[in-house]
Amino acid sequence: MFERVTRFTLFAIIVLCGFGLTSSFAGRPQETPPPTTMDQSGKTYEAHEIVDAGHSFFGGTTAGLAEMVEYIFSRYGEPSAYIIGEEGAGAFIGGLRYGEGVLYPKNGGQYRVFWQGPSIGFDFGGNGSRTLTLVYNMDNPEQIFSRFTGIEGSAYLVGGLGVNFQQDDYLRLAPIRTGVGARLGANIGYLKYTSEPTWNPF
Repeated sequence: MFERVTRFTLFAIIVLCGFGLTSSFAGRPQETPPPTTMDQSGKTYEAHEIVDAGHSFFGGTTAGLAEMVEYIFSRYGEPSAYIIGEEGAGAFIGGLRYGEGVLYPKNGGQYRVFWQGPSIGFDFGGNGSRTLTLVYNMDNPEQIFSRFTGIEGSAYLVGGLGVNFQQDDYLRLAPIRTGVGARLGANIGYLKYTSEPTWNPF
């Protein structure tokens, strides 16, 4: 009986995540144009550049974006790259999250990235979110292809946006999400970034 329940739970999570991912990505262009001009001489982005990128992506009326960016900069300073993307997530006790986007290092270039991973929480259902992820300490775009765990107690919510910080041995990420609601509290787990899409979250 327990094995049947476990299989049903896993199936429900996969269906919810697939639905959320499909809804999130439907009808959008395959490539996201860079919202800001890359400064070839600089190594990090200033706050106004990140806010401009966020307004271009989330919409100019997004409440709390400047305050969110100010909060992140006060903790970690200026990022060396950012990722613009979208993701779908679903939960049934445990959850899964899948996303894709484009990495924009400060020193130029664009790199398609994908992410996926499990989470633990107490909410149920699925959702889709737009994400603006600030990337710290990046010297080489290849460094993003790693597994990032959440930093305990790092969640912060303001004006319909949420952020919870993640890190590996070298990089720190600050993914800003829209429409997260209770899903932010479920993102206790890790995300794996890859250069190709995969349904395997582990």
